[in-house]
Amino acid sequence: MEVGAYIQRMPHKPIELPPAVARRFVEDMRAFFAEKSTIEADEIAASCTQHYAGELRGTDVKEMFLQMRDQA
Repeated sequence: MEVGAYIQRMPHKPIELPPAVARRFVEDMRAFFAEKSTIEADEIAASCTQHYAGELRGTDVKEMFLQMRDQA
């Protein structure tokens, strides 16, 4: 039996993100990195969770911001 045979492949579904939401996310990310106060930056990250219907925490958004910055 192959090692990966029992692992199901995650279905590939394109992300459908309205342009206005994407622009807001980028604006929030820029504000996050421009903010000098850690508390204020955390509040910016937490405010992004309101645009997502699933379970998403401010720490998840903060981690996404950091990963995206490192990829640029």
